[in-house]
Formats: sequence, structure tokens, C-alpha cells
Amino acid sequence: MRIIVPIKQVPETSNVKMAPETGTMIRTGVETVVNPLDLYAIETALQMKHEYGGMVIAITMGPPQASKVLKEAVAMGCDEAILVSDRKFSGSVTWVTSYTLAQAIRKSGKYDMVITGERATDGDTAQVGPGIASWLDLPLATYVSRVDSIADGVTSVQRLVEEGYKLLAVPLPCLITVVKEIASPRLPTLHGKKYAKQLSIPLYSSENMELDPSYLGLKGSPTKVVRINTPKLTRGDTTIHALDDEGMFTAVDSLLDYLDSKGLV
Repeated sequence: MRIIVPIKQVPETSNVKMAPETGTMIRTGVETVVNPLDLYAIETALQMKHEYGGMVIAITMGPPQASKVLKEAVAMGCDEAILVSDRKFSGSVTWVTSYTLAQAIRKSGKYDMVITGERATDGDTAQVGPGIASWLDLPLATYVSRVDSIADGVTSVQRLVEEGYKLLAVPLPCLITVVKEIASPRLPTLHGKKYAKQLSIPLYSSENMELDPSYLGLKGSPTKVVRINTPKLTRGDTTIHALDDEGMFTAVDSLLDYLDSKGLV
């Protein structure tokens, strides 16, 4: 099997910042990590490789420094990696991102399955995976919590839904998005890190991919951020440190007085 795993480089949750002028995320100079939910997609692909044979290729779209997350994926066990990078891709929303990644996957050659994480922690849209499936005209199963089997060109999966679980038979090639329940991601190994360090990662750009220029970057994005507002904290609070019995009685009296003033006691 040849399995493609699109992953994303995201800012650490506490470092997410937006540019008010463009409505896009500021990525320059920000500490980044592999999107945590993509680790489950990597682990799923590696387990399938172990059971059915084949190879796993990680692919990411981002600035040149995004090769960092690709090397981490290779250190975990992926066989190859592809970096999709070009200044023309800057500012892409989910629609444009899924289009560009789909074209990169198509360029990479034949594949049996594409596996993505449920969503990215920075955008939180859960639309890139389904978008790739749409561009590539692939059968799609979202929120997959278990892959039961692959046989006779069909994969049987268990899908997490509000009512419980749904069993699906999906013909190959296909795309699935996976949830945390599916696996426990492994750690990179020393051997994997050594292999990743010497691995040459091919670069896909607008120069060597078949792309419609009107679909690229911020200009090609149909979604526009009109305005960004930062919420202001308007409520105040009172802090009483109950370090001893007297402080505890004071805190309780203050709470009762407050509840009484609101007509709650």
C-alpha cells in the first residue's frame, strides 16, 4: 500500500496570533509543532504499513521551515516526505489549501489511501481533509475511530457519530480523517531521527506543479476575513486569600453578602 499523510505545522496553542490587516495567522518567529491531531493520522498509517506492507509519505504545505514537521514524521517511521512551499501559497484558506495539496498528491504518483487528522488546532475547520477528497474525487469517511480491515480493494472502518458508531465499507483509493480514539502516537526513534536528518525532501512549488493561478494564496481564497476584534474583559473580581480560619470566615461572609446583594439567598 502507498499511503499519503498530509500534516500541518501549527503554532503552539499559546502562541497563536492574527494579523488584523489581512486576517491571516502570523507564523513568522512563532514556535511551531506538528499539529497534534495529525499525529494520530501518522500512527494509523504506520500501523497499516506494518500490517499490509507498503510505504507512508508525509506531505505538508507551508514555508521552508515546515520541513521540521516532515522530519519529525519521518523520525516516527514515515518513509518519505514532500514539502509544498511557495510564496504564492501564502494566506491560503482551507479551500485553496485543499486544492494545492490535492494537486501535490496527484503529482506524487499513485496511492491507495490518504489519511488526515480530524482537524488542525489553529484553524479548527476540519475541512481540508474533505476538501482534498473532493478535489481528487475520492470516497470519503470522516471521524474514523478504527480501521477494521483492508481486503479486495475495500477498507472497512468504524466511524464515530453522535449516536455511537457507524460501520462503513469504503472502496480504495479513498481518504479518511481520524479521531484521537484510533491510536496512541509513537515517539520518534533514534534510528528514525538519523534517517530523517540525512533525508532529502523534494520541494513542490508553483514552478513544478500543474496549478490554476487563480486558485492560489490569499487572492485565490474565496473566504475573506473582514474584521478581527479582540474581546475585552469587562468584568471585575475580588480575591480573598483564606490562609487561616479568620480568612476563611471573611471569605464566606463576603460570598454570602454578594449572593444576598443579587437576591440569591
